[in-house]
Amino acid sequence: MKHYTDTIHVSSETGRLRKVLVHSPDSGLGKVVPSKAQDWLFEDIVHLDTIRRQEYDYYIKLLLYFLDEKKIKGRLVDIDAPEQHRNFFKPDHPDFYNSQHVIELQVLLADILTDTSIKSQLVASVCAIEACSYDVQRELMGYAPAMLARVFFSGTPDEREMIFPPIPNFIFTRDIGIVINDHILLNKPMKEARKREALLAKYIFYHHPVFASCHDKVIELTDTQHHFLLPNDADVERVTLEGGDVMVVSPDHVLIGVSERTTREAAAQAVQRLFERDVVQRATIIKIPHKRDYMHIDTVFTQVKRNTWVMLGDFSNQGLAGSQTDAVHRALRIQPHRADDLEILQFEKGDLSNPRHFQSLEALLTEISVAELGAAPADVSIIMSGNNEFPYDAREQWTDSCNLLAIREGVVLGYDRNDKTTEAFRAAGFDVVNVSDLLADLESGKVRADDVTDTLVLMPSAELSRARGGFHCMSMPLWRD
Repeated sequence: MKHYTDTIHVSSETGRLRKVLVHSPDSGLGKVVPSKAQDWLFEDIVHLDTIRRQEYDYYIKLLLYFLDEKKIKGRLVDIDAPEQHRNFFKPDHPDFYNSQHVIELQVLLADILTDTSIKSQLVASVCAIEACSYDVQRELMGYAPAMLARVFFSGTPDEREMIFPPIPNFIFTRDIGIVINDHILLNKPMKEARKREALLAKYIFYHHPVFASCHDKVIELTDTQHHFLLPNDADVERVTLEGGDVMVVSPDHVLIGVSERTTREAAAQAVQRLFERDVVQRATIIKIPHKRDYMHIDTVFTQVKRNTWVMLGDFSNQGLAGSQTDAVHRALRIQPHRADDLEILQFEKGDLSNPRHFQSLEALLTEISVAELGAAPADVSIIMSGNNEFPYDAREQWTDSCNLLAIREGVVLGYDRNDKTTEAFRAAGFDVVNVSDLLADLESGKVRADDVTDTLVLMPSAELSRARGGFHCMSMPLWRD
């Protein structure tokens, strides 16, 4: 098993990213069929080779330049050579990049499967979830750890056989858990399609040495009493939470969304557990409309710098008060958001009976920047999805204009298809660069990763955007400055 440093600590959304958990698209993505796409939480089927070679691989290369340059510097020509290209990105290939800072989830799973006891438990548990026969269970026990890890992710040992359904959402590693200071809050997924993800993640967090420093700091949420007697449609009583609804905005403050995927019960329980363990001193609950358009709070807003955020204008001060676009909404018979679609309550540890109310998301984010992160009020900037122009605001939010990943303060990754949002970044003083150009400059030495500031990096997105998640979703930060 490869030796990893066990530093796990995240207390910011924008501090320099030092260690991140990812999962590159596996063959299971190429087996999503139209009739099952929505059951597996995809809006459409994707082309696997395109999503890998022409899109996601750029993400891995850029992460390596910023987090683990020695793994890639001076090798770009060889890595991109047709006969070598895939080997660098395959977790079970000898030429895999195998970084301690850009950490592949499938490698961690293969590592823990070398332990016979863990392997036996996981095989039995997965087979129970997937209703496999005992013969299949015995067959899986005979697989080597790397092969078994691949099967657990993709559902298939080769191109001819499928043992399980795929779990294509595992590329969205943010949702399996969130590091909050030195603790990990485990997810509890809403959808059946993600149950195997949660099981595999739990075993990795509890057993892999990379998480040795927090094996006793994993927070699990539990179902409400007598939950098994409730009808299936009793969503309010269910305890479900996904990482896209959790943001650590300062060492003492966590935001938790109540959304399509995270329930009020889960949010309340998470706040209670975090306060009991003294992980944070403040928690803000953000209830957004229960709509597929939004899914998680990180599809509505993310942080760019301590004084800069990108968000959907519907939840700004102006948007909630009603604006000139209401006439357009009415003409198109679109129901604009009402102020009561959004509810924001802020709780302080030790004073849960007297929460503070915020009238808009913009007001909350501005206060965080000023009161907690030291920004001057006049310097706080809210960049709007689609440049706050209808209908581009809604169109580009759907393709993750608000779901950006900060790899250091002011340097964020976003999709190249969101043209109006890109215009808004330029207007706010940001440089805009295509990822292929930036990679070439990093490789040649023209640019150093440490010198890149206030930049929106445009990433190719034709297929990735079909999966309904941006780079904030496709990352689980493990360590930030």
